[in-house]
Amino acid sequence: MGLYDFTVYDFICRNAQIFADRESIVFNDVRLTHKQFKDKCDQIAAGLIKAGVAKGDRLAVVAHNCDEFMILYGAAAKMGAIVLPVNWRFQQEEIEYVLNDCSPRFAFAGPDYHQTMKEALPKCNSIEKCYSIGGGDQSDEFIPFAELYSQEGAAEQFDIPANAGFVIIHTAAVAGRPRGALLSQGNVVAANYPTLIDTGMGPDDCHICILPLFHVAGLSLSMATMHGGGKNVIVERFDPELTLKLIQEEKGTTFFHFAPILSKLLEKYKEGDFDLSSLRHIRGMDSPENILAFCEVARNVKVGTGFAQTEAMGVTGGPAEERPGSAGRPTIISKVRLFDDYDREVPVGKPGEICVRSPAVFLGYWGRDEDTAHTFRNGWHHTGDIGRFDEDGFLWYVKRKAEKELIKPGGENVYPAEVEKVILKHDAVAEVSVIGVADQQWGEAIKAVVVLNPGMSLESDELSGFVASKIARYKKPKYVDFVDALPKTDDGEIDRDQVKKNHGGKY
Repeated sequence: MGLYDFTVYDFICRNAQIFADRESIVFNDVRLTHKQFKDKCDQIAAGLIKAGVAKGDRLAVVAHNCDEFMILYGAAAKMGAIVLPVNWRFQQEEIEYVLNDCSPRFAFAGPDYHQTMKEALPKCNSIEKCYSIGGGDQSDEFIPFAELYSQEGAAEQFDIPANAGFVIIHTAAVAGRPRGALLSQGNVVAANYPTLIDTGMGPDDCHICILPLFHVAGLSLSMATMHGGGKNVIVERFDPELTLKLIQEEKGTTFFHFAPILSKLLEKYKEGDFDLSSLRHIRGMDSPENILAFCEVARNVKVGTGFAQTEAMGVTGGPAEERPGSAGRPTIISKVRLFDDYDREVPVGKPGEICVRSPAVFLGYWGRDEDTAHTFRNGWHHTGDIGRFDEDGFLWYVKRKAEKELIKPGGENVYPAEVEKVILKHDAVAEVSVIGVADQQWGEAIKAVVVLNPGMSLESDELSGFVASKIARYKKPKYVDFVDALPKTDDGEIDRDQVKKNHGGKY
């Protein structure tokens, strides 16, 4: 360990030393203190090393949230392995692409994804062993996670620097395929500081982890909670009634949400008698109406705002009430500038691309040096999003740059180009433009505006089903408009801005 390094494993050790008997992880009937959690991380790290895993090796996980998922993160942090959490909403082909993109040595599959991994193995030559994670029915092809625990070597220490890779999270498919953003342990540690300071989070806090641990939001709030010595209550998959019960029973103080989580919680809240008085802070994305309604039933809660992305973690933030509608101010670790298309800084009040320098900025895209160099040009991380600063330093989000335009149904990132590419594979489709539209349930929904080939017919449900059969279901169009022609620019390209004006696109 370098003289100036501080890693994820270091705050796990700190917790075990000074908060040894406080609870760290709760999952169903499993309750682990900080000391017990560290011991399990040590034993799994020892078992992984005995099984042949080395620093820098990737460990793929296709599973719902569970205690073992968190233990694997802790073990990887100790020994310098890199966790590759795979979005389980992906279709088979997408999962196989992500696996091959990062060549994991071992794979860990939840019981619901054993068949998925069985089908993937013949196409993913790097995977040497498969383990079962998260309990449930066991399969002969998968080694039980418990068999990795090893007392032998558990006390051994390793020199893992803070800039060692820790997790690869695949972002939306900007050019038809997802890109793996490599975050270091130092990135995660740095990103924790603004969260801890903004919320006052400490050992008395309890995070109800309802977002998937493959998502940077679910992972980052879990890590910040652990960094502060608090308790993570892991929820396998979001369930509104269970979430309300856990907030009441575990004295939950915080959670991260995406639409339609708040509306689902409000619906279930009306059916029962739940005490939400312990909640202190929530953050996420939803309509002002839903946020206001939730604050009416959780009277002590403060709402956080901000601008963030997988590649840079939190960039701006703060209490939403400080400047309603804004994305807050740059975090205490972020230097933020707005540049035009020629990388010249724009004045206050003018829109420009949001660019950042921060110890939370990722290491780069896995195996994509050219993409990384372009994103990091002129010494700044270019987010691909447009914003403007007001006179008091609050950032106001404007839109996404055309080449990085995306839609966020329920907090997931979907690039129109990826959906368009799939739709154009349908024999009946001649042209298509995919846009985002405001949606009460999901915050934003996908709409496809389609021109059919002469003499062909197609129903909306049929097209949506076709897309869902090729890529993750959350990427399918919720709405489809069939038109005779799409507007074009002078150079013959589809005029996306005009499509949005004609068919309700809203960003």
